[in-house]
Amino acid sequence: MNQVRVRFAPSPTGFLHVGGARTALFNWLFARHSKGKFFLRIEDTDLSRSTDEAIEAIFDGMRWLGLDWDEWEASETNPVRQTARFEIYREKVETLLAEGKAYRCYCSPDELAARRKEALEARKVPRYDGRCRLLTAPDPERPAAVRFKASSEGEIVVDDMVKGEVVFDSRTVDDLIIMRSDGSPTYNFCVVVDDVDMQISHVIRGDDHLNNTPRQIQLYEALGYTQPRFGHLSMILGADKSRLSKRHGATAVQQYRDEGYLPEAMVNYLVRLGWSHKDQELFTLPEMIEKFSMAHVGSSAAIFNPDKLLWMNANYIKTGDAKRIAQLLRPHLEGLGVDAGQCDPDHLLRVVKALRERSRTLKEMAESAFYFFSDKISFDDKAKKFLTVENLPILGAVRQKLEGVPFEHDPLQEAFRSISESMDKKLAKIAQPVRAAVTGKTVSPGIFDVLEILGKEKALERLDDQIDALS
Repeated sequence: MNQVRVRFAPSPTGFLHVGGARTALFNWLFARHSKGKFFLRIEDTDLSRSTDEAIEAIFDGMRWLGLDWDEWEASETNPVRQTARFEIYREKVETLLAEGKAYRCYCSPDELAARRKEALEARKVPRYDGRCRLLTAPDPERPAAVRFKASSEGEIVVDDMVKGEVVFDSRTVDDLIIMRSDGSPTYNFCVVVDDVDMQISHVIRGDDHLNNTPRQIQLYEALGYTQPRFGHLSMILGADKSRLSKRHGATAVQQYRDEGYLPEAMVNYLVRLGWSHKDQELFTLPEMIEKFSMAHVGSSAAIFNPDKLLWMNANYIKTGDAKRIAQLLRPHLEGLGVDAGQCDPDHLLRVVKALRERSRTLKEMAESAFYFFSDKISFDDKAKKFLTVENLPILGAVRQKLEGVPFEHDPLQEAFRSISESMDKKLAKIAQPVRAAVTGKTVSPGIFDVLEILGKEKALERLDDQIDALS
């Protein structure tokens, strides 16, 4: 098989989280680098836990990250859904039964649970004892599952692209149920059938699936198929070296979007969780596609560092296309009650350019930009300390001077210098009370930029409000 064909196969039981998103990205980059195919397959055979809402959430997360998928021509659905392929799985089960490679098992769940308990109490590895292998006639009175006849001879060797050679003792592989007594196929069996039908050349997935691999290899052999090349990605840990959880930031990728992260920052951060190219940290998407190689995926666990993700996001906000960032900022302004749909594009662009150097997320930028769009502003405690009777002369002088000054950077700067000299005060002593009066904050872009963006009418109105209040 010459063409690289890979798949990302999530179970739709929740949102697309950090670990799954990284797996999807590595598959996507591997395919795009090799000019191969990347398929999205929804493994929804667990009908009790799979939901349409979760499927849509996975689509949403993938689209936000920019991970497009190819269409598998043999499927009536795109992406592929396992629930649409139940008849195919049943046909394969019947083939294995007819060839003597599978058998019906009549052991009840209670019987299996009791035997498992006995094995654990005897400090043995619990595995099916194969007693139904010896049955020669079906029992129509009892429901039957179907088990695969696993081989216990020799070793199973996995040449893993990440972990190197991994050897399993075949005696640890028991007779796997491939179809439940209710007629529904099981995960490991469906995976093998799907990968074969889709001609998957490489299986790149999390190392929590490594123990499934010897079972699946025996299924490939039983069905007469060539197994794909495997690559198992090491897990992602929190900064405390424990398994990544919500408290570390292992949340849905859409949550990062809602918090104001850019998709390109998220993708850049995810690719660095286990993959490296020399000492480079920041990559454009074309660079990732060009340079990505499974040979440079590390076997050690990756550490999730929220501060580094935040740093990357700030960098992309600072250096990205300002017009695009202005568009992405609109929903965050809407969340604060600003009618962003009515915002003048040029005005919004000027706000972005003024705030991008000091904004780490779009949410932060929206909060910082609020005073540019609102009619009423609130004053934080630090700002209130500058809005005092002692500073009333400064506000009055600035108000009077600005009445006749064009609201452009250089004339505004000259006006403030003039007031600074006439009042024998440093420029900062003049600027800070004005900043507090017109923004409600003590931190903002340069005061001349702030006044220029606010415009004369709004700036003078806010100065008048504070002068009246202090008077």
